[in-house]
Amino acid sequence: MEFVQGLPKGVYVGQTGIQHPQTIATQNENLSGFNLALHVNDDAQRVQQHRMLLLNELSAFGVDKITWMTQTHSSICHTINEQIPFIALEGDGLVTQRAGHALMMMTADCLPIVLGNNEGTEVANLHAGWRGLANGIVENTVTEMKSQPTWAWLGAAISQPCFEVGAEVKAIFCEKYPELAVAFISGQIEGKYQADLYGIARFILNSLGVETVLGGDQCSYQQDQDYFSYRRDAKTGRMATFVFMQ
Repeated sequence: MEFVQGLPKGVYVGQTGIQHPQTIATQNENLSGFNLALHVNDDAQRVQQHRMLLLNELSAFGVDKITWMTQTHSSICHTINEQIPFIALEGDGLVTQRAGHALMMMTADCLPIVLGNNEGTEVANLHAGWRGLANGIVENTVTEMKSQPTWAWLGAAISQPCFEVGAEVKAIFCEKYPELAVAFISGQIEGKYQADLYGIARFILNSLGVETVLGGDQCSYQQDQDYFSYRRDAKTGRMATFVFMQ
């Protein structure tokens, strides 16, 4: 288990990948690897075993609670501390002030963003594809937090050369933030652009007062030995990005 370096004391952030020494074998080649998603037609028991393996690993660092959610490319964010929801939460952002509580976000090209303060007393985890970024998932999560986040970490997502979008996507962002025109490069086909999810997220985070932005140097699409990618393989598993405080 590798954790991100350079975070406040007692804060742990990481992201799973395709490879894991305890991956359970499957006859479905599309889902070989350490899949953690229940919504991709994997065997539910296999997915739950993978999730339990992950919880067991994190429990060595004091984690006693883990929260997953049904992600919907929305801008909805929830705070969860002691209460345990009986029905799966829907949304794309989670906040906690409780130590030992791991917040999980699943991705396979979309951008996972983790936020926190300098004191290590509050963390957030959110799932940001272009829709989430355009609809305000970052802004809503920062508003949901009780303290001002001072740092962010960007997990593995699809990189600009591999991420083609239509002119309407560029227009949505530029209408909201004209400065983001620089995050779009004209593609090979007229009316298509290569979008920089990392650049868009950095701009929004900086505009919200988050000055330290770590990570953002991987490509889920190109690094086919490391990460699942929905654009590369439409039928595929999902990684999980996690954050918790000790």
